[in-house]
Amino acid sequence: MPLFRLSRDLTFPPPSLAMPDGLLAVGGDLSVERLLVAYQSGIFPWFSEGDPLLWWSPDPRMLLFPEEFHLAKRLERTIKQGVFEVRMDTAFDKVIAACASMRGPKRDSTWITSDMKKAYSTLHREGFAHSVETWQDGKLVGGLYGVSLGACFFGESMFSTVSNASKVATAALVRQVSRWESPFIDCQLHNPHLAKLGAREVPRAKFLTLLERALAHETHRGKWELAGW
Repeated sequence: MPLFRLSRDLTFPPPSLAMPDGLLAVGGDLSVERLLVAYQSGIFPWFSEGDPLLWWSPDPRMLLFPEEFHLAKRLERTIKQGVFEVRMDTAFDKVIAACASMRGPKRDSTWITSDMKKAYSTLHREGFAHSVETWQDGKLVGGLYGVSLGACFFGESMFSTVSNASKVATAALVRQVSRWESPFIDCQLHNPHLAKLGAREVPRAKFLTLLERALAHETHRGKWELAGW
């Protein structure tokens, strides 16, 4: 299948035309308007520093359904013991910077480029991107960030410098979106860490159907406040 090159128009080809690995299009920009259209279409940007801007819609898609979240007893004890303080939208730029700086044995570069940081920080200021943060002794030790549209939360990345810090952030997010009756959290690609928490893959066609229904709901825009933790 051909790789579509985007124009100045804020349009994307149908996700069904993506390549087998999920790659759909190249080019365009990271403006708020284009990013919102992309997420509403089941598409997200993912590329490395120095590479062209690439857009993806993988099949299958990994989703975490709140009712299927696996809260291990050990993690539940950690939450009840108050090992971490959980906050929302108090340190978005620090969270995305920490996610970008994470390294591993096979991770010498990050897809969270400087342009991506700027774009999602702008989305945050516009009330569409949010962070869930775990703090310990006044220090940010874990968290995640993503995009909220309709009743959907599109997870982008997470980090942890202390054991269980990102898991607690995920648990807080699940509890928050459950109160809003959000049908799913989009995890994009298969991730063994999230699979242990209950996330699973669904066909892209099913994901797009669920997405269309969820987007009919009002977006929880603006600063998020942690509820019922």
